[in-house]
Amino acid sequence: MSLRIALCAGETSGDQLGAELITALRQRFPEAEFSGIGGNNMRAAGMACWWDAGELAVMGLVEVLKHLPRLLRLRKAFRQRVLAWQPDVFIGIDAPDFNLGVERWLKQRGVRTVHDVSPSIWAWRQGRAAKIGASADRVLCLFPMEPPIYAAHRVDARFIGHPLADAIALTPDRTAARAALGEDATAPLLALLPGSRLVEIHGMLPDFAEAARRLARDIPGLRVLVPAANEKCRAAIEQVLADNPLFRVLDGQAQQIMIASDAVLLASGTAALEAMLCKRPMVIGHRISPLTYRIVRWFGLLKSEFVSLPNVLAGQALVPELLQDACTPEHLHAALLRWFRDAVAVAALQPRFLEIHQSLRLNASQRAADAVAELLPLPCP
Repeated sequence: MSLRIALCAGETSGDQLGAELITALRQRFPEAEFSGIGGNNMRAAGMACWWDAGELAVMGLVEVLKHLPRLLRLRKAFRQRVLAWQPDVFIGIDAPDFNLGVERWLKQRGVRTVHDVSPSIWAWRQGRAAKIGASADRVLCLFPMEPPIYAAHRVDARFIGHPLADAIALTPDRTAARAALGEDATAPLLALLPGSRLVEIHGMLPDFAEAARRLARDIPGLRVLVPAANEKCRAAIEQVLADNPLFRVLDGQAQQIMIASDAVLLASGTAALEAMLCKRPMVIGHRISPLTYRIVRWFGLLKSEFVSLPNVLAGQALVPELLQDACTPEHLHAALLRWFRDAVAVAALQPRFLEIHQSLRLNASQRAADAVAELLPLPCP
């Protein structure tokens, strides 16, 4: 019987990771069968999708509660179908709230399990590593600080590098990016990324926009580009910006916009890592609810000195993080102005960003396939 590999990805980024992993595994095992939950990319890579990844794409507490009965039914049906199919390994790609439960159930019944993309245990509640190890025989990590945390809990974890580091050139072409966006090659340009969720846009964009307006008074000819992740985000962004000619809202193209920019203003998250890989100076601005912030601080839930990945990976404050009460238009403006006026400071970032980029650029899909192949019953080619 040919090798059987079951997978589950729950969103667009996971679908892309899954497709790349399937392609890398098929190079090793041409006759292997792939089935599970995925999207168009995984289908194109040759996976039989029993359910579409969109079934799991539910965000926000209210939405999750609304869809919880359906999601629980889906998880029960999916894990039973996986077990009946008798795969040689199950790979859960991100979506930990769904996948870790499936993995644990299957592992208890003798199926080898892999969790691809470790949750951010380096930042929050490192004790979760033991629980993740109870679900996954092996955890694949995108960052080098993660495997030692798992090792302390006797969990098998492998650092595979980050797929974004593979995808983004070590020296991005700013001139080409500006030409592709139809922007002047020499005009000062700010990329403004308030987040891809409506709650982030409503919470952060008014202050981000005011900081940009203040910056425009100091930097003649400034252009501000704002990528919108989807139609709902675009409508929310345009409502806040109110047709101000300073701002240009584009559909997607966030990476291209960052490469083209002189500096980036963004909320923390993967976008900060992406801006670093694009070699752009940035300012991080972020707020959570005051109650949540107090709980995090009171109980010591935040284990990292920094919240943005560039600073976490560097182990020092390479870029400003303006959080909670410090996240004001005044402070954001002052931090941005430095990147536009201090060419020496901008130049000093470049070798540090390049060093981190190279440390993450390890051909993640191939390394993930290697880690999965070691668990399979067939000898590795």
